[in-house]
Amino acid sequence: MHIPDGYLGPVTCGFFYAVMLPIWIAAARVVKKTLQKKQVPMLAIGAAFSFAIMMFNIPIPGGSTGHATGGVLVAILLGPWAACIAITVTLVVQAFLFGDGGITTIGANSFNMAFALVFVGYYLYKAISIRAPIASNRRVIAAGIAAYVGINVAAFLTGVEFGLQPLLHHTANGQALYSPYGLKVALPAMLIGHLSLFGWLEAIMTALAVKYLQKQDPYLLKIGE
Repeated sequence: MHIPDGYLGPVTCGFFYAVMLPIWIAAARVVKKTLQKKQVPMLAIGAAFSFAIMMFNIPIPGGSTGHATGGVLVAILLGPWAACIAITVTLVVQAFLFGDGGITTIGANSFNMAFALVFVGYYLYKAISIRAPIASNRRVIAAGIAAYVGINVAAFLTGVEFGLQPLLHHTANGQALYSPYGLKVALPAMLIGHLSLFGWLEAIMTALAVKYLQKQDPYLLKIGE
């Protein structure tokens, strides 16, 4: 789902930076108020985990790449605002040091993976697991469903952003200046792989992690409540 430089036009890139700026500011303020000192290492571990799992990505023809993110798991453990910061830090490091995702598209990538994926997944998890005890299997199921839906929402948004570029940025004769594929190509390219493979990997990984923590350290599942 990492969007590289040159795939989105400057107006689109600027728009997503403008959208994410107040979100980043709000996330920093919330985390500063709510995150305890002993939880700071967990934030770093969450960012490192997300970084590691995102590095295993597969190119998608007509799209970008497919991969798991760990974003919903981090949100379950630390809350969505902390997860937003953790995933954003991961995306920035990947863009500047590894060229995985563009520098001009950090805003768009963050909107898709650090905001939409995280918040949709987290609140879906909360809705499904409402009033469920920490050790309940409903929490495991909720985590898997939330992770699956969250990553596919991010894939959908990425496909839309790609697919709109030929309409927004083109020459006088209609030749696309940036991403050349319209919605009919970009959306299926991004969604098919995530609906059929990467979403299931994300779901299974998240559900198993929650199940493990229920037995080994249930306190961690209470932090993000």
